[in-house]
Amino acid sequence: MNTPSEAARAGGSTFRIGALVPLTRPGWVEAGRHLLAGLELAVHEANDGGGIAGRPLELVVRDTAADPRKAAGAVDELAGLGVAALVGEYHSVVARAAASAADALGVPYLCSSAVLDTLTERPTDLVARLAPAQSHGWRIYADFLLGAGHQRVAVATQPSVYWASGTRLLREHLAPRGGTVVELDMSALTPAALCDALADHGATALLLLVGHPDPAVPVVRSVRRDPRLAELTIGAPAGQPEFAEWAGALGADGAGVPFLRYLPERFGPLGARVEAALRARLDEAPSFVAFEGYDTVAVLADVLRRDGTDLAADTAASWSQVDVEGTRGRIRFTRTSGIGVWQWVWPPVQVVDRDPARPDRFRVLHTG
Repeated sequence: MNTPSEAARAGGSTFRIGALVPLTRPGWVEAGRHLLAGLELAVHEANDGGGIAGRPLELVVRDTAADPRKAAGAVDELAGLGVAALVGEYHSVVARAAASAADALGVPYLCSSAVLDTLTERPTDLVARLAPAQSHGWRIYADFLLGAGHQRVAVATQPSVYWASGTRLLREHLAPRGGTVVELDMSALTPAALCDALADHGATALLLLVGHPDPAVPVVRSVRRDPRLAELTIGAPAGQPEFAEWAGALGADGAGVPFLRYLPERFGPLGARVEAALRARLDEAPSFVAFEGYDTVAVLADVLRRDGTDLAADTAASWSQVDVEGTRGRIRFTRTSGIGVWQWVWPPVQVVDRDPARPDRFRVLHTG
């Protein structure tokens, strides 16, 4: 089997980039569709600009279906095909499996959307990430909760490294400021039993650290219809309400649910142009995930044009020299304490919700 660098030097007709995307259930298909739209748009524009060293980029897409084992297998397959680098993935647990596999195989990986702090078992120069680390974004969300007067917080959660990490981060940030976090395990509770527990606890905010649409949608419906919980704020730091699927399933019940997204307050010229192009591709407003996809390929194309097609030869030097104008700001990578990969510090972070008066419109509630 050729290594990725050997394949890149072989001078094929195209320059292959492996893309990991959730395109089927139980993966979040809508997020995957937006991520892929961003990746494909940036590849199209790179090729219109002459490609890489005269060779067009080719995106070789593999569906992860939110399955870590499937993602690891896809990394192995794509390495065998001689891709020069990997991009993509939305689900954090899946991206962690992909990053570890890429590190073991010596394939550079630019992670687009996953936020789990520990993407790899050990520090590595082969992996870089555009999305903010969970520890950064979720602390901003915790600051928003405190500023809104929420100190008794409940989390509806499911067994997962990602949800457990989020719960720990919230507790660590809230506790020194007088806040409490109670965990409610949705693998053991029905939505009705959850409502009973919330009423008994006296929480003022419920955070949905669960999958979408199940059990998130039934939980929201049950809480909205329980008169005991009329003053309860529902939150979703992982970003479920960003997508049209959320609004389609819940309608007015899905409005007023604060969540994290990674967009600037205003786009510059590049962001505005890409927003229009993505809207045309998707036939709807692009989510922040679509912009993450676009920025991923924009960064990778810039690195490859500057440093040559053998990115794996010295990824540390390549990531450290990144200085690219992305759709959401200037992108530079650095090493950050507690994070074992190269990290953009930081993308813009917002806490937003869907306006109850107009659920198709977003309101910015807090920035960090």
